[in-house]
Amino acid sequence: MSSTLAVEYSAIPGTSNDAGSRPVSRGSNMSSTIGSRSNSRRPLRRRKSTSNTYRGEASFASSVVNLLNTIVGAGVLAMPLAMSHMGMFLGIFTILFSGFAAGFGLYLQTRCARYVDRGTASFFTLSQLTYPSAAIVFDGAIAIKCFGVAISYLIIIGDLMPQVAIGLWSGAADVSYLVDRHFWITGFMLIMIPISFLRRLDSLKYTSFIALVSIGYLVIIVLAHFLKGDTLEERGDVHYFQWAGAVTFFSSFPIMVFAYTCHQNMFSILNEIKDNSKKQTKGVVFASIGIAASIYILVAITGYLSFGDNVGGNIIAMYRESIASTIGRAAIVVLVMFSYPLQIHPCRASIHNILKWRPSKPIALPIAGRPASATPAPGADMSDMRFAIISTILIVSTYVTAMTVSSLERVLAYVGSTGSTSISFILPGLFYWRIARPGPGANKINHVGEGSDDENSDEDGDGVILPPGVERESVMIRRWLRRGAAVLMGYGFVVMTICLTMNIFFSASGGHH
Repeated sequence: MSSTLAVEYSAIPGTSNDAGSRPVSRGSNMSSTIGSRSNSRRPLRRRKSTSNTYRGEASFASSVVNLLNTIVGAGVLAMPLAMSHMGMFLGIFTILFSGFAAGFGLYLQTRCARYVDRGTASFFTLSQLTYPSAAIVFDGAIAIKCFGVAISYLIIIGDLMPQVAIGLWSGAADVSYLVDRHFWITGFMLIMIPISFLRRLDSLKYTSFIALVSIGYLVIIVLAHFLKGDTLEERGDVHYFQWAGAVTFFSSFPIMVFAYTCHQNMFSILNEIKDNSKKQTKGVVFASIGIAASIYILVAITGYLSFGDNVGGNIIAMYRESIASTIGRAAIVVLVMFSYPLQIHPCRASIHNILKWRPSKPIALPIAGRPASATPAPGADMSDMRFAIISTILIVSTYVTAMTVSSLERVLAYVGSTGSTSISFILPGLFYWRIARPGPGANKINHVGEGSDDENSDEDGDGVILPPGVERESVMIRRWLRRGAAVLMGYGFVVMTICLTMNIFFSASGGHH
């Protein structure tokens, strides 16, 4: 399996179905339609909500499981190869730095979500709030990227299952349909169709857990072979500090950067989690990124030390044929099978947002401070009929495409270079930088979220009324976060430039990466 197909590209999730409400903030003169901004210098005062607000049903554990399953995909199998190009210590640093950058983007998403009503956060609502004319562009890119990754998962199933069948039974090679990729894609679609029709991301927690068990098995295989030392005869040189050169480094850099792409499902997790306090949402981010980074470092180090510079793009394929390695391939199939719905979920939401977008008619948003009766139920604007039609079209389209083509490697490389960097770095930084800006005429949208304890307030230097003590300190934090958001945007453009440059270079040279 090509290592490029292992890189996961993602999209923006929709929202859940439960209704929510939010009281009017005192002093608010904001219009209920998007694009209107208050030009008054009188700041808004944040108050505790006294009405019954929307509450999610997802637990902390299920939120971590779903986000972790979105993060850790088949890309983990290419980590040893990336480390061989960088050297061990530079490779470890790159894994940790990439995790930090992705985690900061997720954290900015949790901050942005507090500017809209509970249960309604999405990239679409934030883009309508900040850059409404570009909302359709964002969702279009997301839908295309997510659609492509879903197809790549089906292609992986079609490529691996004939090998699994032959590994489990040597006579399978003589049975035509057991080595036919079309047969296996069709068979696994029968399993994926029902779970792809689930509306809530939390409903996928059990399948996500099974996928994580598959990841655990793959990690155990790599670790076991390292401890046994049965690959030492095939091992090449091991470099702890020396890298293989700038071109080789940057060819593997996207593997580690895109290994943390999960931002497409973060807003759905924030909408559905039962306790959306700052402590809980930060805990989901830290736990998911921390566990993923630990898995990546463990597989990268043990896989690299097992084969040295002779390691390939799929560490499982490097081991001698055995029942364990065959089950490992089956584990990859289970992993991508249960990751398929995690791509259909945000792709469906993005297509729905495109269909309801009107350039001449702003869409009313669930902004904190609107009357409770005006707040729409999260996801209620997608009827059952539209939900079924969009889901059916997506599933049929991905199936037909996967049955007719055998590789989307080059297309996904370009789409991922632009889409994944936008979702992970550029958009979170851009939205927070815009939505949290101080001064008169800014979008002062006061969200009263879970864990907001501010009843008494005082005015800070930016003209925003905030409570004393901790909240006064948060003004300084907000300023630093805006600076960090600007840096994250810049980093996203740098990563995009590097990835596009390397794609063009390898396309021109006819090489593969």
